[in-house]
Amino acid sequence: MKNLPLNKIVRWLEPGPLVLVTTADQGKNNIMTMGFHMMVQHDPPLIAFILGPWDFSYKALVGTKECVIGIPGVDLMEKAVDIGNCSGADVDKFKEFGLDGLNAEKVKAPLIKQCLANIECKVVNTDLSKKYNLFIVEAVMAWVNSDRKEQRIFHHKGDGTFSVDGRTKDLKDRMTKWKDLIK
Repeated sequence: MKNLPLNKIVRWLEPGPLVLVTTADQGKNNIMTMGFHMMVQHDPPLIAFILGPWDFSYKALVGTKECVIGIPGVDLMEKAVDIGNCSGADVDKFKEFGLDGLNAEKVKAPLIKQCLANIECKVVNTDLSKKYNLFIVEAVMAWVNSDRKEQRIFHHKGDGTFSVDGRTKDLKDRMTKWKDLIK
């Protein structure tokens, strides 16, 4: 993996792909599958997501106030679904699903080597977490794995079906108001 500038992570999250979230608490790493997230702003890069007490990762996130958001490629689609169908309370998901955790630079939660990108995050706002289970995190470091052959991401449609990103259409020349975002 190589460093990804933080102002570029919106390119991975804006389309709303299914993501894998890692946490680390008291020496135990965990992974959960998440579909409810969104970019809040570019600078600093803020991301909002839903995580509730029904998730094993909730206690770790509340206690450590940090996580990693990993963006898996299509080749990890079935694993991502399976990760969401079991609890870290019962299963070591890294071992069970053959995923490699890498040390992050700014948080204790691990990166996932097999993901296309990993975004290290720290919780910056919990005002709506008690009422809506909504957390806002700031991206503090981001990594992209451009050497991976499979670069497509996928989206959960909310009913057990998924769409897969395909071709990319370049319209950078039309982005006249947002030139600083297309560099």
